[in-house]
Amino acid sequence: MKKIILTKNAPSAIGPYNQAVLNDNILYTSGQIAIDPVNGNLITADIRKETKQVMENLKALLEVVEMDFSNVLKATIFISDMDNYSIINEIYASYFEEKSAPARETVEVSRLPKSVRIEISMIAAL
Repeated sequence: MKKIILTKNAPSAIGPYNQAVLNDNILYTSGQIAIDPVNGNLITADIRKETKQVMENLKALLEVVEMDFSNVLKATIFISDMDNYSIINEIYASYFEEKSAPARETVEVSRLPKSVRIEISMIAAL
């Protein structure tokens, strides 16, 4: 059964979608960008801080349904500049144990919402 997942610990949706959807035991997150949910500010000055905020937003969504990064099956990363790949990968990797890391793709795109440099979505399961 489809359940809409909402939390104040992640940014509100900026369009006609929800932060995440739980269907049976599978969580589908919407793409997260580096918006600080406390003050609504966009974090873009530093790619490390931007990536960390994205991961913290995803963490907040996982926590709503009592999951963590070990439950993530698949991640999709969109970046605006492949030259940032190694920095993004370093921050991203710090949230996972290598043995249980999810499947993933990283795609360079020409533009992302609010002109951010990174957006990540995930699928997780209990």
